[in-house]
Amino acid sequence: MNRRILVMAAALVAALVLAACGGDGATDTAGDAVDGNGDGDRPYIALVSKGFQHQFWQAVNQGAEEAAEEFDVEITFEGPDSEAEVAQQIDMLRTAMDRNPDALGFAALDSEAAAPLMEDAEARDIPVIAFDSGVDSDVPLTTAATDNLAAAAHAAEKMVELTGGEGQIALIVHDQTSVTGVERRDGFVQYIEENAPDMEIVAIQYGGGDHLESTNLATAIMQGNPDLVGMFGANEGSAIGVVNAVNELGRAGDIVVIGFDSGQAQIDAIREGMMAGAITQNPIGIGYETVKAAVGALNGEDLPETIDTGFFWYDQSNIDDEEIQAVLYE
Repeated sequence: MNRRILVMAAALVAALVLAACGGDGATDTAGDAVDGNGDGDRPYIALVSKGFQHQFWQAVNQGAEEAAEEFDVEITFEGPDSEAEVAQQIDMLRTAMDRNPDALGFAALDSEAAAPLMEDAEARDIPVIAFDSGVDSDVPLTTAATDNLAAAAHAAEKMVELTGGEGQIALIVHDQTSVTGVERRDGFVQYIEENAPDMEIVAIQYGGGDHLESTNLATAIMQGNPDLVGMFGANEGSAIGVVNAVNELGRAGDIVVIGFDSGQAQIDAIREGMMAGAITQNPIGIGYETVKAAVGALNGEDLPETIDTGFFWYDQSNIDDEEIQAVLYE
C-alpha cells in the first residue's frame, strides 16, 4: 500500500511539473498565472524586459507594479535568462503578443531583431512603449529610459578626474546590439576622445552583462595591459566583472574602477573602496513611467518622444544621502 501511494504521489508531482513547463511562465502582479486571453475586466499590459537576473530589472518590475496598482491595470513582467539570450527574448515577445495584451512594454536586447514584431504589434493595434532600451522601429510611441549618452559621458568625466586625465583605460560593455550598450559605450568614448587627449582606450570588450564572462574579459585586458589606470563597466554585470578581476589580480587601489547601475555587489565595492563610484539609474521610475505611458496610450493621450527618467553619480561621499538611497536597487 505504501509503495502504491508513493507511485501515485510521484505521478501527481510529475503531472504538475509538466503542466507548469507547458505554460509561458508569465504571471500577473499578484503572482497568478495569466489566462492567455488578456480580456479581463482591467486593461492588460505585457512587459518584456532584457532580463530578470539583475537587481536592476527587479527594481523596474517593482516600479511597474506600483503603477499597475495606481492605475488599476493588470501587468505581466518577464525577461530572458540572461542579457545575451536574444532569441529567447524574441520568443517571449511573440508569446506575450499572442496573449492579446491591450498594450505592450518592451526593452530590446537587439534593436533590429525585434523590428518585425513591432510591425506586427502595430498591425494588431497594440500600442508599444519602449523602456530602458529603444527599438530600431518607429512603432513605439515613446521610450522611458535614462539618457545613456549623457550618463556615460558623466562616468567618463569622473574617470578623467580620478586618473588625472592620463594613461590607458578600457571598457567592459554588456553588448553592442542594444541601444543602452551602444550609447553607454559611445557616450564614454566620445567624452574621452574630445576631452582627454592624454588618455588611450586600449580595449572595448563585450561580456553580455554576465559577471563571470566580464571577469574573464577584464582579467585578460589587465594582463595584456600592465599599465592600465582605469576601467569602466557599462552595466551591473560588467562592473562586477571588473571588480572581480581587479581583486583576483591584486590591483585594487591601483586601477580606477567606475561602474553603471547599482545592486548590492556594486554598493559593497564602493563602500569597501574597490570601486571609485558608479552611475545609478532610476529603475523604479523606468518601470512606473512605462506602465503610466501605456495607460496614457490606451486613453488616447499624446506622449512625448522620450521620457527621461534621470541618473545620478554616487560614491563613498554621497552613497548614504537620501536622494541617492532612493535610487539604489539593492
